[in-house]
Amino acid sequence: MIMNINAILGITGTALGFLGLIFALFAIRAIRAWRARCLIVESSLAAVRLELEMVTSLGVKTDLRIKRIEQEYSGVTDRVDLVELRGSVQSFDQAIDSARHGADSGKLTQQFGLSRGEADLVARLHGRKKSA
Repeated sequence: MIMNINAILGITGTALGFLGLIFALFAIRAIRAWRARCLIVESSLAAVRLELEMVTSLGVKTDLRIKRIEQEYSGVTDRVDLVELRGSVQSFDQAIDSARHGADSGKLTQQFGLSRGEADLVARLHGRKKSA
């Protein structure tokens, strides 16, 4: 049995067509799987974007709070440094003695590093009484 060339070409064409169909079906299945994965990734990406926006918003709010707190307490360090520098109890005792000897609040401020309010208070409480 000798097959003629047309039969061989027909069988070969049919086999190639069948293999092409099988390949196309696998390709379609793979494409559907990739589409499903892409949808999952896109939904995850949307969730990540929302979380990132929330974190950014919290970061901005936190930054504003930190700046507000820094502004409110910026003078505290300076005041603590002043208190530490002047050796609070000793300088107040010396300021009281000086006020008893007639020093005014301006002199107490300069000489002992007291604030204006502290010097006024020491002068009023311990200074010489002014005669009217």
